[in-house]
Amino acid sequence: MIRCLAIDDEPLALQQLAAYINKVPFLELAAQCQSAIEARAFLEHNMVDAIFCDINMPDLNGMDFVKTLAAPPLVVFTTAYSEYAVEGFRVNAVDYLLKPFGLQDFQRAANRLKERLSAAPTMEEPDILFLKTDYRIVKISIPAIRYVEAMSEYLKVWVEGEPKPIITLLSMKKMEDRLPDTFMRIHRSYIINLTKIQEVNKNRVIMDADTYLPIGDMYKDNFQAYLDTKFLGK
Repeated sequence: MIRCLAIDDEPLALQQLAAYINKVPFLELAAQCQSAIEARAFLEHNMVDAIFCDINMPDLNGMDFVKTLAAPPLVVFTTAYSEYAVEGFRVNAVDYLLKPFGLQDFQRAANRLKERLSAAPTMEEPDILFLKTDYRIVKISIPAIRYVEAMSEYLKVWVEGEPKPIITLLSMKKMEDRLPDTFMRIHRSYIINLTKIQEVNKNRVIMDADTYLPIGDMYKDNFQAYLDTKFLGK
């Protein structure tokens, strides 16, 4: 999915932009902002892949806003004035949508975003992830994660060497999908790092002297199948 930020000072135009983003299967609307100032505040604590940004806005116009970003995401500009097109491409915009534009024009811009991201060289760092906690975005080494614990709408991520967990607003499903196969869900509330297990005792996984995690009934067979592949003995 391509995470997108929609920016337009006109409420109806912003609503239309958000609706178009939601109609494209490979786009995800991260947020809507009615000013460049609001968008900049959002980007201080959140990451997106692309911005759909109106140019003509009060206080700080879209073109100048993008120029202020140290590492801007991909940009599609929108405006009612065609004279901005050339300048838009000077700041390496992926596309330029002249208002009023329809879904077909928007789809074309979305496809160009997808092509640009697919063609972009990627720097693989498979052993890290970033999590938002409080007002910070922290980098975590995946092999250092001991286990993940569900807590209502939040997750507690317990990391080796840290006395307190990292608490983040995230679903277990998203975390489970992101972690490699050295991790396994053993309970509706727990995902464990299989390499950190010290002992398995009946229906519990012992991670250390103070941490005993239950194995849920619906996860027993899967966990037992893993143990069978590692078990040495009669």
